[in-house]
This record gives sequence, C-alpha cells and structure tokens, in this order.
Amino acid sequence: MIILGIETSCDETAAAIVADGRTILASEIASQIEVHHLYGGVVPELASRKHVENIDGVVETVIKVAGLKIADIDGVAVTQGPGLIGALLVGFSFAKAFAYALDLPWIGVDHLEGHLNSVFLTPKPPPFPFIALLASGGHTAVYKVNGHTEVVLMGQTRDDAAGEAYDKVSKMLGLGYPGGKVIDDLASRGDPARISFPRTFLDKNGYDFSFSGIKTAVNRYLQVHAEPSTQHLADVAAGFQAAVVEVLSYKVLHAAQVNGCRHIALVGGVAANRGLRKRVVEDAEPLGIEVHVPSHDLCGDNAAMIAALGYHHLQMGRVSNLDDDVYSRNRITN
Repeated sequence: MIILGIETSCDETAAAIVADGRTILASEIASQIEVHHLYGGVVPELASRKHVENIDGVVETVIKVAGLKIADIDGVAVTQGPGLIGALLVGFSFAKAFAYALDLPWIGVDHLEGHLNSVFLTPKPPPFPFIALLASGGHTAVYKVNGHTEVVLMGQTRDDAAGEAYDKVSKMLGLGYPGGKVIDDLASRGDPARISFPRTFLDKNGYDFSFSGIKTAVNRYLQVHAEPSTQHLADVAAGFQAAVVEVLSYKVLHAAQVNGCRHIALVGGVAANRGLRKRVVEDAEPLGIEVHVPSHDLCGDNAAMIAALGYHHLQMGRVSNLDDDVYSRNRITN
C-alpha cells in the first residue's frame, strides 16, 4: 500500500512516499530555518505563507523521486495536529483536495504519534510494548507504546519543552535559532563538571518534566559571570546539556523499569542530540535495556513518519471526512 504523507505542523513543509508503513520511497523537506532565524524563533504567519509556497513543489518532488505516477498512490496521510493552526491548515487542506480529486482514502493523524512511529522506519524497530521519550521544540513526554496506534501518555513537561529550553539558552548565549544543534556542538568542547546547573526531577517516581528552572538558572549565571571567552560559553553549554539529558535519561529509563520494558525509543528533534543519545545508551546498558533511535533525518519533523502512521490507520479502515478540522493542542492525554 503506497501512502503519500504530508506534514506542515510548524516550519517544515514535508512530503513523503512510504510503502506498507515501513519502506521510504522518497522524502522531501523544505526548511524555513533561514526565514525564522532572523526573528529568533518561528513566526506563525510567515510559516503559513511559506507552506503555501512550498507544498506543491515538495509533493511533486517525492512522486517523481519515487518513480511513481499519481495513479500509483493508494492513500493520503496528513498531520491534523497538534501544531500551529495556520501551518496545519495548509497541509490538511491540500491533502483533502488531493484525496478528493483522486477519490483516495485519506486520514488526518496525530503529529506526536507520527514521531512515535518514526522508529519503525529503521532497520531494527523495537517490539511492543516499549517506552518512548518524545523530546522536541514543542513537546517533551514519556509514552508507553502498545501498538502503532495505541499510545499511553505517562508524563509530560509542565512548562518548557526540552527543545524550547535549548532554543532559549542558545539565545542567551548569542548563538541564535535553532539552538539544539549549536549547543550540542558547543557542549562537546566544554567541561560539563565546571558549571553545575540544577536537575529538576520533580517527583522521582513520576514522569513529568520541568525545564523552566534550568533556563532561569543559566540566565542568572550569565548575569553574574560575564566571561566572553569561547571556552566559557562551551562550559556553560556543556553544564546546561548535562543537566537536561540527565533528567531525560532518568525519566525514560525509570518508566521502562517500572513497566518491565526492555526496549526504549528516543524520538523527536532532540533525539538527534549526541549528548542525549550517549547518556541514555550509557545509562541503559547496565540495566539490560536496548535503545532505539531513528536516523537524524527522521528525528525532526518529516512526512515519512506521517505516512507510516497513516498506513496503519487506513489498514484498519479509518478515514477522515471532508468536514474534519485541525487541532492545536496535544490530544494524547492518557
């Protein structure tokens, strides 16, 4: 079953062709980083306008790269939410029109469930059930994944998402937007032991997160210790990253132990972070827990994960209606 996936939840205009929920035939992403970099973050109105400009091109490209004709497509999957309403509407409306014109089944799927399914586009996906840490610019949560479309939320951030904290700290350090990769790179040259920032575990027996405190701690530190050297900035980045990844690693592994799961997955944009991957693998090894992480191009927002998830919904006979609408907030609440 050949599925066209479309993703426009934030600032990436993406399309992909996936066969049987497992094999990526083509994937294309039109990034807007240069547009939003000037403003230090995503500007919703600009994001929507760029999606309108890019959506036709990325869909045409993946069909061509996959070596297919439009008639070869069996169904359409598109992100319905959560995300920026204006951005979501571009992809959702396109998918409706595309499917209606070709009389194809189509399904609006959850962006976060898409991330959780991204790990099944790797050569060695985890068996069900497994525990997943989803960490991105807009979301940080721990899930128990019982099936492709069966997901239980165990805990989530009470304030800033991990990726959001990275972006804000990057701005404090004068490194610009987006902050994830630049802080990860800078931290690799710093000493994480030189500057100790607070680890906010909240309840160590629970699975919720809070990253607003560490963001404030970094800001206060920089106000008192105004050292402009490159090495000082690297040490701040290393100390900040060490604090964040320690909490993330503890929570996901604690959830795995409590639930008796021997497999965990790291998904979402922050899963591309080398510091996080290293810490989780090191912490998981003595516990006999196997760590699964998608390739870097599947960690960020992409349409392949949307097509993969859509395949499973369509296989179960689930379809969307023309009067369905997008939603902005997370609907996975339990």
